[in-house]
Amino acid sequence: MVQIVDRRLNGKNKSAVNRQKFIHRFRSQIKKAVADAVNKRSVTDLDKGEKVSIPAKDTSEPFFHHGRGGYRERVHPGNKEFQQGDKIARPDEGSGRGSKASDSGEGQDEFIFELTREEFLNFFFEDLALPNLVKTKLAAVNETKKVRAGHTSTGVPTNINVIRSLRNALGRRIALRGPYMDSLIEAEKQLEDLLKRYLETDNVVMIVRKEIEQLKEKIARIPFIDTFDLRYDNRIDRPKPITQAVMFCIMDISGSMGPEKKDIAKRFFMLLYLFLIKTYEKIQVVFISHHTEAHEVDEDTFFYSRETGGTVVSSALNLMSAIIQERFPTSQWNIYAAQASDGDNWDNDSKQCTKILAEQIMPYVQYYAYTEITEGRHQNLWHEYLTVKHQWDNFAMQRIEALTDIYPVFRKLFEKKNA
Repeated sequence: MVQIVDRRLNGKNKSAVNRQKFIHRFRSQIKKAVADAVNKRSVTDLDKGEKVSIPAKDTSEPFFHHGRGGYRERVHPGNKEFQQGDKIARPDEGSGRGSKASDSGEGQDEFIFELTREEFLNFFFEDLALPNLVKTKLAAVNETKKVRAGHTSTGVPTNINVIRSLRNALGRRIALRGPYMDSLIEAEKQLEDLLKRYLETDNVVMIVRKEIEQLKEKIARIPFIDTFDLRYDNRIDRPKPITQAVMFCIMDISGSMGPEKKDIAKRFFMLLYLFLIKTYEKIQVVFISHHTEAHEVDEDTFFYSRETGGTVVSSALNLMSAIIQERFPTSQWNIYAAQASDGDNWDNDSKQCTKILAEQIMPYVQYYAYTEITEGRHQNLWHEYLTVKHQWDNFAMQRIEALTDIYPVFRKLFEKKNA
């Protein structure tokens, strides 16, 4: 059996294969370390690697060895305290964890393993997903995947189909031996009749024996397998449907959203944006900022603009609905939305928001996540949105009161649901 070992080296001269084995073995410890690191970091620092500490006792390799069977006697020089049959008390632990100095005992430091940015993000977003990602676009497909398509007589050795090749070889041998086997059976029957009338040394018997030997040689010369018999697994490229998704990020930048609330909202969307581009290749993100008016903006403007004004939330929802109708057919796109606001809005406009959501947005989106950034009592927009939540299962609401709430709220909104 041929065994291929991948010994390609990464940038730090460590085997990539061994690294993946190590990550797989200590997955639980690494995942816990990533969770601990998240609680210590700010959202803007998530896009980095992490150093993971693993106890030295956990890094030992399992192995087989002979057990200490039988009866043994040992003589320890200098023993003045114990006699045969005495039980020796367990010694005090001499190795500490760095809290106090010790004049006895020995130990090992914890093993430090550094995760790359890619590995850290894989663990960070492992349990998250966009809900109900089911629609697919079948037109203008630009991706393919390899699928089986029968067998072919040419190919590379790694694709040889052994069973099909041996079946062809067996059929060829049976077909080629057929005429010779018939002649051989007749010759052997003729020899049997001749031996009843003639001696072994007679010429007529010698001629038939020679004919039989020639027929057996011809049968033996038929090769067990020939290149003509070889068959290879054939694989062709088949177009692969691409799941298309768009995420609408709607952020309130009105005057009621003070600098701290805006900072929380931007950090929440930074985390969402990082999650989207890391997890899904084929996804578009539409950024909408609003005060009294709503505008579709680019990424830099969305995260770093200092524009402010009054509050009319319905302007953002109307703009989102118009963009969906114009650019994202609901039969071909998975549409998602995430909205962050302090909930402070005109009462009449809040009622208008629920009407727009119920009639123009919720029937067409896979998931809508609303985040209220406020302390204390809920604002009027929250109470209006409660009616939407009761009517639509794909509508979710959460509140963020401080920076430390960003990550827990994010996980609640986008936690992977079991099928």
